[in-house]
Amino acid sequence: MNDETKIKATVQLYIDGAVTGSSEVMKQAFHQDATVFGYLHGELFAAPIQGLFDWVDEIGSASTLTARITKLSIVGTVASVELDLKDWNGVHFTDIFTVLNVNDDWKIMNKVFHAHDG
Repeated sequence: MNDETKIKATVQLYIDGAVTGSSEVMKQAFHQDATVFGYLHGELFAAPIQGLFDWVDEIGSASTLTARITKLSIVGTVASVELDLKDWNGVHFTDIFTVLNVNDDWKIMNKVFHAHDG
């Protein structure tokens, strides 16, 4: 597999975790030291990645979620990915990931998100 395919597979693990409501699936996409930042319902959500996993387990599956990668850029061992997520339990998100090749395995190092109004 080429790097783009591997990165897309990593992002798919994140999406699959959201759809199933399983942080165990989602965890496979992230480096253990990853972080998450963004505003949700007007409140800053800033945490080690476990905060996202706890939220996913709390809200459960997002079976009607649709997701689409809108941008992907690779420079050597780093990449950025922009992901559009519609209807994550009623919320429309744009996620921006920084991704790093760690021992030939692409892992999300940071997630910054925007929750769209309405």
